[in-house]
Amino acid sequence: MTENMTNIDTLIVGAGQAGIAMSEHLTRLEVPHLVLEKNRIAEAWRSVRWDSLVANGPAWHDRFPGMTFPGADADSFVPKDKVADYFVSYAEKFNAPIRTGVEVLSVVRNEGAGGFTVTTSDGIIQAQRVVSSTGPFQIPVIPAAAPQDPELLQIHSAHYRNPERLPEGGVLVIGAGSSGVQIADELQRSGKKVYLSVGPHDRPPRSYRDRDFVWWLGVLGLWDAAANEPGKEHVTIAVSGAHGGQTIDFRQLAQQGLNLVGRTESFDNGVACFRNDLADNIKAGDANYLSLLDRADAYVSRHGLDLPEEPQAREFLADPECMTQPTLELDLKQAGITAIIWATGYATDYSWLQVDAFDDKGQPKHHRGVSSEPGVYFLGLPWLSRRGSTFIWGVWHDAKYIADQIVIQRQYQYYRHS
Repeated sequence: MTENMTNIDTLIVGAGQAGIAMSEHLTRLEVPHLVLEKNRIAEAWRSVRWDSLVANGPAWHDRFPGMTFPGADADSFVPKDKVADYFVSYAEKFNAPIRTGVEVLSVVRNEGAGGFTVTTSDGIIQAQRVVSSTGPFQIPVIPAAAPQDPELLQIHSAHYRNPERLPEGGVLVIGAGSSGVQIADELQRSGKKVYLSVGPHDRPPRSYRDRDFVWWLGVLGLWDAAANEPGKEHVTIAVSGAHGGQTIDFRQLAQQGLNLVGRTESFDNGVACFRNDLADNIKAGDANYLSLLDRADAYVSRHGLDLPEEPQAREFLADPECMTQPTLELDLKQAGITAIIWATGYATDYSWLQVDAFDDKGQPKHHRGVSSEPGVYFLGLPWLSRRGSTFIWGVWHDAKYIADQIVIQRQYQYYRHS
């Protein structure tokens, strides 16, 4: 660390979309700050995603307000490396004070002196405030129920790259959110025999009546929902920008050749056991899908919009055999399964943030990112302030709020009685 970097007003940990958004707002408000990133800018987009991934939202929507995606059609879905390049260019636009290759090892409060002592891989920093912008995708989670079989390749979706890197044979993909569905579809299209374990999910239309679903969520006010619905905390969203953007249709995937099963419950001597809930999960996803169409139709009628009707959007294929006669057990060897991909989400790791800002489950205690520990802030988490918080544009608006709170605290901190 150079001499003038050892003391800083605000330290931002992480230079992904959250850290860059935070830096932009602090720069605009003239708050001295520094961003530390242990890897490269937007590293997760480059190395914790599969090769063919594209953004799940169209280019006109999934971006920061101050810059469009260079050379991208507004309605296209931008490839992952282009998304990472976008963040690098965006940071350069306002000369963000980012230091890459520096890992934050610990943050502890200075008792009786104010601020925090931050130990990094490149020295000690004193900071008045710390913003955790490390995001929710930190530790890939593979459940303890995973089979103990050395002959079976098991990887998390974070480590999947392409079909060619998997061994010959079939694949069981566990988890049918956006990642699991897209990976299973890619594997099946490559010629592999694929089983996809489907749990509860929301299934929005990719587009309806000539508008992308992100537009519908906007005009219907659903991006601004302030809290997740009770009982849906662990319900994933099945949506994809692959192949130019298509609505995820599990019946269509079954017709295409994917073998659908219910939620994975256990493994016993090489046999996978699934819950008898596939049909229920798909039909609940249908209900979620149809409810958005209903709300969209009502909005069109109420506002007298000239948008084309789309009655075919409500037509479903017949239930496939996997729904009417579900597979509840699968002998992996007999089925030719040589690999399991766990699309089962992530856990957070805040072991470096050694402050009183967490509940008894280790989750951050905060209101709209303002922590219960004065001077500590969280950014980039799901439902930080609303439904849109996890998305690129949503992070930008959350960062604006937190930056304003930091300025307010600075005004109090530096007040001098005349």
